Amino acid sequence: MPVINQLERAITLPVVKQPKSHMTFWFVLSLVISLTYSWVVVQHAFSNPYVTQDDARQHVFWMRRFLDPTLFPNDFLTDYFQSVAPVGYSSVYRFFTLFGLDPMVTNRLLPMVLALIATAYGFWVALQFLPIPLMGFLSCVLMNQYFWMHDDIASGTARGFMFPLMLAFLYYVLRRDEDNFVWRSLIPCLVVIVLEGLFYPQYVFIFAGILLLLPIQLRAGRLQLSQDQRDYWIAGAGLAAAFLIMLPLALRDHPFGPVMTGAEARKLWEFRPTGRNAFFHDHKPIFFWFSARRSGLLATIYPPLKLFGFLFPFLFAFPQRFPLIRKVTPKTTILLRWLLAALTLFFVAHAVLFKLYLPSRYSSYSLHLILVFTASMTLLILLDAGLGLLRQVSDRPPAVKTPISIGVILPTLLVLYTLVAYPLISDPLPHTEYRVAQYPEIYRVLAAQPKDTLVASLLEEADFIPTFARRSVYVSRELALPYHVGYRDRFRQRAEALIRAHYTPDLAALQNFIRETGVDFWLVAPGQFNDHSVQHEWFQQYPAAIADARRFLRRGVPALAKQMDRCTVLTEKPTPLDETTAPQLGVWKGSWIRHDPIQLVSSACLLQAQP
Repeated sequence: MPVINQLERAITLPVVKQPKSHMTFWFVLSLVISLTYSWVVVQHAFSNPYVTQDDARQHVFWMRRFLDPTLFPNDFLTDYFQSVAPVGYSSVYRFFTLFGLDPMVTNRLLPMVLALIATAYGFWVALQFLPIPLMGFLSCVLMNQYFWMHDDIASGTARGFMFPLMLAFLYYVLRRDEDNFVWRSLIPCLVVIVLEGLFYPQYVFIFAGILLLLPIQLRAGRLQLSQDQRDYWIAGAGLAAAFLIMLPLALRDHPFGPVMTGAEARKLWEFRPTGRNAFFHDHKPIFFWFSARRSGLLATIYPPLKLFGFLFPFLFAFPQRFPLIRKVTPKTTILLRWLLAALTLFFVAHAVLFKLYLPSRYSSYSLHLILVFTASMTLLILLDAGLGLLRQVSDRPPAVKTPISIGVILPTLLVLYTLVAYPLISDPLPHTEYRVAQYPEIYRVLAAQPKDTLVASLLEEADFIPTFARRSVYVSRELALPYHVGYRDRFRQRAEALIRAHYTPDLAALQNFIRETGVDFWLVAPGQFNDHSVQHEWFQQYPAAIADARRFLRRGVPALAKQMDRCTVLTEKPTPLDETTAPQLGVWKGSWIRHDPIQLVSSACLLQAQP
C-alpha cells in the first residue's frame, strides 16, 4: 500500500533525513493556516466603521492621545488606563502613530502579526520535542485554533504579546545545546526576557520559574544537577535579566495607590459572582479553583483535541505498541518545568491576591500551550501506530483485512476531519469579542463637541463613547476595574453619585450634581427609570446607591425622566443586529444587543429647568 508507506515515511523520518523542501512545505503551510484564520478575523474587524474589540475599549482608546495630546483632558479614568499600560506595549502603538495610523486601526491589524510570529516560533519549538515536520504543522494548527477560540490575541492588548514572546523564550532556551551558544541561544533569550518585562511583566515570573528549574534534571528516576555549564549560564543570566527588568516595576509608586488585597476585594460587590469583576465563588469551590475565568486553573478546553495531551505521559509505558514515542526528545522535560512554574505561580497569586494580578493568567495560558504540544505528539504517535497496524494487516485475506482496516481508517479519518473541520462548524471560532456600536449618530454628534465634553450615563452604550466619540465619560461599565485602591475609591464615589443623581426626583439635586461635576450631556433610555432597570443593570454592585435609587423611585418620577424629552438633543434608534446580520458585523454570541432608542440630553437645558 504505497499511500500508507508514504504517510509512514512522512511521520517517522526525522528532520535530518527529510529533504529541505519537506520542511519548507510544512512550515509555509503552518503560516498559511495562521493567515487564513487571521484573515477571517480581519474581515470582521473592518466590516463596519463602528466595530471594536471589547478590551480595546479599556486598553487602547486612550492611545489616541499619541495623535492628539489634548484628548480626554483631566480625565482620571483615561489617566488610569494609561498608567497601567506596559511601556513596550504602548510604545508599539505610539510607533505606528508616527505614520498617522489610528491606534484603533492598529488594534485590528496587530492580532494577525502576533499570531503569525507565534506560529513561526511554535513550529520550531514543536520540532525540538519531536523532530518531524508534520509535528510542527499539527502543533501550529492546534495552536491557532486555540488563539482564535479565545480573545487574547484578538484583543491586541498586552496579554496578546505574551504568546509570541513565550514561544520565543522556549525556542532559545531549547537551543542552548547547539553550537555558538552565546549568539544563538543566550543573548536572544535575554532579549526576549527583557521584552516580556516591557510587554507583559507577569510572565517574566514564568520565565524565572523555568530558568530556576533548568539545571535540575531527572536521570534514572533521580533528581540530579546538570553537568552542562550552559544550563547554569542561561539560568543565571536569565534570572539576572528578569530581576533587573522587574525591579523598577516593584519599586514604582503607582499614581493610583497600591493594589487592593484579597481581603479588601471580598468586601466589594464587584468581585462577587454577579459583579463586574466576578472573582469569588464561595459556594462553588470546584468552579472557583478549576474553571472560573479569573481564578480557575483552566477556564476552557477549546479546541477539544487538546485533551489528547493528557494521554501523552501514558504512551511511554507502551513503546512496542507506539514506536514513535522513542523519537520524542528529552527536551520535552521543559514542559514539565513550565507546568511546575505555572502551578506554583497560580497558587502564589491566590495567596497574595491581587499583587500578581489574576491567578488564572499563569495557569490557563501555560496549560493550554503545554497541551497543544503534548496533544500534537499524541496524535502523531497514534496516527503512526494506526498506519503501522494497517500496513501489517494489508497482506491478510480480504475477509480478515476489511474490518480491521476499517477499524483503523475510520478513527484516523475522524481525527483528521475533526482537526481540519472543527473550526468551520464550531461557534467559538473565531471568538474575537468584537462589539458593534448601535448608535453611530450619537457618537458623531458627541465627536463634534469640544474636547473637554463630559458625558454621564448608566447605559452600557457609554462604553463606546471614548472609542468612537473620543470624549470622556463620567463612569462606564467597561472602565469599572477596581484593582488599585485610589482608582477604586474615586470610581465608586462617582458611580454612586451618578446613580443618585440619575434617579433623584429632586431637580435641584440633579442640577447641583451637574454644576459640581461639569457633566455636559446625559445618555439615557426611556425605560431606564424603574425598579426593573435598577435591578438588572451593571451598577447593582453599588448597593447603598441602589437602595437610595429605589427609595427615590417610591417618592416619585426622577427629575431627569421628567425633563429629558424637553432637553433631548438627539434620539436614535439602534442599528438592527439580529442573529443573521450580527456575525457579519463582527458581533458574536455573548454580545448584548439593544432594541430600544436612546436619547442624548443636554445638561445646559437641565440647568435652566424649573421645578
